Amino acid sequence: MNPKYLTAAICFLITPLLFAGETSVVLRGQPLSDRPAVAVSEVVSNPDKYAKESVLLEGVIDTACERKGCWMQLAAQKDGPGLRVTFKDYGFFIPLDARGMKARAEGVVSVKTLTKEESEHLESEGAKLSRSADGTAREISFVASGVELRR
Repeated sequence: MNPKYLTAAICFLITPLLFAGETSVVLRGQPLSDRPAVAVSEVVSNPDKYAKESVLLEGVIDTACERKGCWMQLAAQKDGPGLRVTFKDYGFFIPLDARGMKARAEGVVSVKTLTKEESEHLESEGAKLSRSADGTAREISFVASGVELRR
């Protein structure tokens, strides 16, 4: 075998092993500040305390928009209670395979009531909502100006 091809083959096979333990990081939107992070569980437990103020959240992506990556459900742990995160001015999206990634997001918390139609739309994209008898849902949401995702 030609030594040039043998060297290329060895490099091709060894390179993934060199980077196997590294964490992949995905950054979207504005850079995050260095302020202390608040756990998603704290915001979910007391959303009115954090409403309308900028906060840095940490959690895991429990689910996300399966069509575009235009929102994510951020929870303290997989399958735990969480909040839906959208992205400021529809300015960025997350990867479609982001489910399960650890996330930090900076933005503003809000509490609102979704109409029956809004609730149905979000559920069709994979959102987990607790709906009232009339089909509406009270939602704790978060508009992120920036996110950092890690595998």
